[in-house]
Amino acid sequence: MTSVQKMRLILVFFGGIIGTQVVSQTEGQVDLIVLGNVQDGGSPHIGCGKPCCRNLFLRPRSERRVVSLGLVDRGQGASVMFEATPDFPSQWASLNEESSATQPSVIFLTHAHMGHYSGLMHLGREAMGAKGVRVAAMPRMAEFLENNGPWSQLVDLGNIELIPLEDNRPLSVLKEAVQVTPLRVPHRDEFSETVGYLIDGPNCSALFIPDIDKWTMWGRSLVEELSRVDYAFVDATFYDEAEVNHRDMSEIPHPFVVETMDALSQLPFEDRSKVHFIHMNHTNPLLDADSEASQFVESQGFHVAREGMSFGL
Repeated sequence: MTSVQKMRLILVFFGGIIGTQVVSQTEGQVDLIVLGNVQDGGSPHIGCGKPCCRNLFLRPRSERRVVSLGLVDRGQGASVMFEATPDFPSQWASLNEESSATQPSVIFLTHAHMGHYSGLMHLGREAMGAKGVRVAAMPRMAEFLENNGPWSQLVDLGNIELIPLEDNRPLSVLKEAVQVTPLRVPHRDEFSETVGYLIDGPNCSALFIPDIDKWTMWGRSLVEELSRVDYAFVDATFYDEAEVNHRDMSEIPHPFVVETMDALSQLPFEDRSKVHFIHMNHTNPLLDADSEASQFVESQGFHVAREGMSFGL
């Protein structure tokens, strides 16, 4: 194996059988990297004394970071981030190991809930002191950042440059190697719109929807969108009703993982295998790769997005 070519092993678990798939990766290729898979509040979650968090306060696990994706173009040494989370410093460090960039070329935001934009604070003069990092945001999201401190200071001092987005209109990044298209989704829009992203690379494409109220409320068909992409990273905040003690979900609407699997159960394995569940609440058993829930999801042909996973675009 030369320095120009690396090989990646991907574990495939289906029907109780584990196999390996070797994927060739050539320098200059654009890769999508999972930088975090946890819901906004993180894991461990403040105030949680349940077994899912209790031991993690004493012995934190480095892979429990808030949901984020990164793109890296190894030829250009450039990178892009999706979401600016509370774990932004370590996530940027992880992404920076894969590129030679001194700062992200673009950060795409989905909406104004704490786990998705608050990491922008680290770009300010008290921390990174960034220069003109482009932050791509929908109109209400951009207005929120411009008109509310401390975010407005990032704009005023030139730490960030807001790039306006429009629903279903692509933006070219990484010297036009990748097209990123925002897609409006229904969610609790107290301060901004909420979007997911269609990410079209030179060879493959991905769908990223970490937050949505319900698939049935979306003006698009998840089945149809899956047919158009190679990978889909979708909302897995809660596994099932039992996880939230049958709470009134109108307060915190999300599609349960079991609900999404049921809706896609009739798809062929090829399409189900595109799905990688992401954005898991601290109580979600899918955070534990050895849990019965994780094994069941994989046995049905779906996947759970794990930090460090890499996908060629």
